[in-house]
Amino acid sequence: MNVLNISNFLATSLLNQVFRNTNYARPTTVYVALYTSNPTAADTGAEVSTGAYKRMAITLGAPVIENSKQTIKNSADVAWSVATADWGLVSHIGIRDALTGGNLLYFGSLDTPRSILVNDVFKLLTGSVVLTLS
Repeated sequence: MNVLNISNFLATSLLNQVFRNTNYARPTTVYVALYTSNPTAADTGAEVSTGAYKRMAITLGAPVIENSKQTIKNSADVAWSVATADWGLVSHIGIRDALTGGNLLYFGSLDTPRSILVNDVFKLLTGSVVLTLS
């Protein structure tokens, strides 16, 4: 299970929305990005950018209480296209609000980093992406 952390952008947006009545434009689709370094809460990591890579849409289930925290998980597998070049050691993932560019919402390290080589397919299994608020 890959437990993710909230980004600075999303934390600020939620606090402003709830406590300062500042609108936050929620995304209609969120995407998983793959990283070869920690994106950090400040969105400073190195995202994969070669070999037919693109961010993938992710579907998340309804919140439930798990380990005393409000928790959502991916409700379906997320599979990338076949790599047409080496992507490097994928060590982190991020949840983003756009297919390209946009803002980092959540981020975290993979339980098992993996080198993605030509002809590999990277996949996150159902329930393996975990977002919490406590």
